[in-house]
Amino acid sequence: MPEQKATTAVRIADELSSCGVRLVASLPDNWLMDVIETIRRDGRFIHVPVNREESAIGLCSGAYMGAMGSAALMGASGFMTVIYALTKINYTYEIPLLLLATLRGAAGDHHKHHISNGLYLLPVLEAISMPYQIIDDRDDVGLISRCYRHTRTYSRPMVVLFTRDLLRGRH
Repeated sequence: MPEQKATTAVRIADELSSCGVRLVASLPDNWLMDVIETIRRDGRFIHVPVNREESAIGLCSGAYMGAMGSAALMGASGFMTVIYALTKINYTYEIPLLLLATLRGAAGDHHKHHISNGLYLLPVLEAISMPYQIIDDRDDVGLISRCYRHTRTYSRPMVVLFTRDLLRGRH
């Protein structure tokens, strides 16, 4: 199973690189540790670990202004804390941003303390009209590039949500 997890993390990194992402800002999340570590070690990326989700939003928005492709990587709980920053900065000034987050609280997540994320994450995204793509299968990792391009067309953020099964090698 660890080999499959690494393969998924490498596929995600390859996909980010293929669409021009150079800077990745991340916050620790146990589901994402393989992805974060893969990106941190990959010379194609500038990896910036941040201590607050808003910092990831600011770094990636600034990278866009400097013509550098970027992505923010965080857990679902962290994503729920940045709604104001996204709507104030990225929506107001039409700054595209690709966010990659976990789909906590959904089927397959056996941690009761993440149930609230499962109850509220998708309704919050719909309430702020933020497009999202759920990726549950390694064969669908290629959708990351499509989502990245959509952020550029749409001139606003979009979030790609990774399931536990994807990140833990169940698919």
